[in-house]
Amino acid sequence: MGLFSNMFRKKSLSPVNGGGGWRILEPFMGAWQRNIELNREDLLSFHAVFACISIISKDIGKLPLELRKKENGVWVKTKDKNLPFFEKPNHFQTMQQFLEYYIISKETRGNTYVLKLRNFKGDVEQLIVLNPDNVTPLVSDDGDVFYKVGIDKLAKLQESIILPASEIIHDRWNCLYHPLVGISPLVACGLSASQGTAIQKYGAKFFGNNGRPSGILTMPGKISKEDAQTIKENWEANYSGENIGKTAVLGGDVKYIAMSMPAADAQMIEQHKWSAEICCSVINVPPWKIGIGSIPQGQKVEDMERIYLNSCLQSPIEAIENCFDAAFDLKAKGYEVFLDLSTLLRMDSISQMNFYSLGVQRGIFAPNEARAVFNYEPKTGGDTPYIQQQNYSLEAISKRDSKDDPFASASGKSNGDGDASNSE
Repeated sequence: MGLFSNMFRKKSLSPVNGGGGWRILEPFMGAWQRNIELNREDLLSFHAVFACISIISKDIGKLPLELRKKENGVWVKTKDKNLPFFEKPNHFQTMQQFLEYYIISKETRGNTYVLKLRNFKGDVEQLIVLNPDNVTPLVSDDGDVFYKVGIDKLAKLQESIILPASEIIHDRWNCLYHPLVGISPLVACGLSASQGTAIQKYGAKFFGNNGRPSGILTMPGKISKEDAQTIKENWEANYSGENIGKTAVLGGDVKYIAMSMPAADAQMIEQHKWSAEICCSVINVPPWKIGIGSIPQGQKVEDMERIYLNSCLQSPIEAIENCFDAAFDLKAKGYEVFLDLSTLLRMDSISQMNFYSLGVQRGIFAPNEARAVFNYEPKTGGDTPYIQQQNYSLEAISKRDSKDDPFASASGKSNGDGDASNSE
């Protein structure tokens, strides 16, 4: 790696906006002047943000990453000994873990930087997702792109180094200010997450320290200081913490007054739900996927999963495939990278059976191909697609219709309802 630092030491390189990170909006007006900043840890502690990022990374992580090539016009899975990282990306992660961290970096920072770790021969043998806070995009006077990478022991970088763009796979989105700087969706939902977090903290503090019984008893007249202190101590001992909800009994000429939830507290719950829905909207996750709101009525599970795929997952999935294709010039080699969506769009057993049965009947699938989907062994003669004998090709139908009498048989008699073509 020291070779690269010597090669580019004399180049004039300018950092792109301080390294690819943008500050989160201040949590409330005037927070910047008071040095109060909403960090990512505060945002991720809000349940809606955490759940959205978690479900996206897990769903993409469970999709098998496959190297494919075309055979007879069909993409088939293959392997290449020169591309071993498509089986296991590095020495400390499985492919699922690699993809999950890849997406988490992109969701929380707006950028994913993948280092091509080469062996002594110069061949890429590992792919490592770098800490995005440790990478700075640079642009030379000639417009060439470089990346400054800090110390990373997992990537075997013992010192800060500058690498050319060919050594880094850079996946980014929401490039609102610069084509090399992605913006995390956390920027857009920062205030909503801040509000939701504040409501959660308030609720935890309220129920942890405040005493609100389901009803109280009042007495007329004045109360001495000693009695007031005694009542206060008894109240805190008997009607706060785990004893919330019990009826307060204080003695004397008392009246019971039942208590209900104030309108302000009810509105607080609605505000909390609204904050969560805004976060879902920004990250493009349907609220029902993380347990907010109800499941849409009148739609099948498969239809809802397709809505989730099209609105939320399709863009990052396409980005991963395109980044890998471009990084290793796979299309020129006859390869392409695909994330297998079959594990995400699994149908129920009846729909799946009907789908493959119809495919076999129409000659789209061979019987053994359909049997393999249901984990059944192949049968002799089942490797060839077939259709029923009475089916004709369009070409054959066209030749038949071009005759003077399309329904005439080989013996000269008409098979239709019209006049016979032969004479007695």
